[in-house]
Amino acid sequence: MLREAWSLAIEALSWMEKEQISERLAIARTAKQLEISDIDALRFAHGLICETVRRRNLIDRFINEVLKPNSISEFTLGVQSFLRLYVYQTRVAKNWAKFDVEEAKNIVRLARSILGWRTLQSIEPFLGLLLTENPKNLLKNVGDDERVGLLTFHPTWFVRYCIKLFGRKEAITMLEANLKTPPTYIRLNTLKGNENEILARLVEEKIRVEKVEGLRYAYKVLGTKTPLTRTKSFGEGLFYIQDKASCYAAEVANPHPGTVLLDVCAAPGAKTSYLAQLMQNRGAIYSIDFSRRRMSVWKSEILRMGVEIAEPIVADACNPLPLSIQADMVVLDPPCTSTGAFAKIPSAKWRLTQRSVEKMAEIQWQMLENCTEKVKKGGTLIYSTCSITVEENEMLIERFLKWHPEFSLAEITPKIGLPGLRGLEKCQRLYPHIHECNGFFIAKLLRDKT
Repeated sequence: MLREAWSLAIEALSWMEKEQISERLAIARTAKQLEISDIDALRFAHGLICETVRRRNLIDRFINEVLKPNSISEFTLGVQSFLRLYVYQTRVAKNWAKFDVEEAKNIVRLARSILGWRTLQSIEPFLGLLLTENPKNLLKNVGDDERVGLLTFHPTWFVRYCIKLFGRKEAITMLEANLKTPPTYIRLNTLKGNENEILARLVEEKIRVEKVEGLRYAYKVLGTKTPLTRTKSFGEGLFYIQDKASCYAAEVANPHPGTVLLDVCAAPGAKTSYLAQLMQNRGAIYSIDFSRRRMSVWKSEILRMGVEIAEPIVADACNPLPLSIQADMVVLDPPCTSTGAFAKIPSAKWRLTQRSVEKMAEIQWQMLENCTEKVKKGGTLIYSTCSITVEENEMLIERFLKWHPEFSLAEITPKIGLPGLRGLEKCQRLYPHIHECNGFFIAKLLRDKT
């Protein structure tokens, strides 16, 4: 099991570095490539990868101190991945205190068998130092923002951004919350049975859940004997694994049966399936996404969840939407920087810069403009992101309202978040350190009837 897990971790981490892809996609791709299906190996590798990537800045700084005058970037991707995983497992996971020489030797033997002894030859002289070197010098001669970044494992620019936006104390509390993986939430699917029947099935399968206050069908998972995706109830579409914040966005939309709805950036299907559930499979949903790969996942999820009213359309929402309809409701959850989801997708924080936020906001603006044309008079436009930046959220909505006086902000119900920033109090924000979910922003906009 250990050899499979380490093979998977080294290879997946290399794919993430080479192609800038997420943990989840890299693990899925590598497991298929290496034909690894052992649950224990997959679980171990997933934990090893996520926790290593979460602390990447501190781990790399430590490695580079030991390698001086060399740098980790001088080695092959496989060696880089191994060094990061090795330092996490032998040092960071043990809080830098005690180290287990036998464990370290076993890990090195595994790495030799995976990468080849010749590949590791150039770094072997450093492995003992990495195991024993004191990390106390890592925080010497660094400024306050960089120190906070190293202690909470975030890029310095993002620390600076959060302190400016929320104040130092609140920012640090939020950054620290990103060190913990948020709870897993599921949404019960009443298209496949009533709530009590589904809850009874969960009990049978030893899935323990707790109702999320304020939401209709969302539950926090307290424990499960079998991985959720391998349970019968999951296969039968009785529930969808969906973050609380994402469930909230659909409930804010609250489409009624018979609604004509446009779901933009719809893959992989969480929103579409919940919107269809709220519509009781009556009406019409046109689901748009630019990615054929993601839309193939959407199709399988829509089938699993018993949705009958959704039609897939492969199109890029940055261009005019290829539909002649006027919708009662348009729901837009555009690509974003995922700054609210760093706890769940730690690799995202290392791919971003301040410029990334500005670029993403422009993409979101193009999509918002194209969606506007499809909202009928008296219709509703829901805009949401899993980002905590104001550029992608309040500032975008301010700009939109200035350009489109025919739209106005509407009160959001239920209110389970905090008011928006910059005076946009009708919007709602969720935060990892307060609401135990992804950081999220939601705006509900109504178009005039005249």
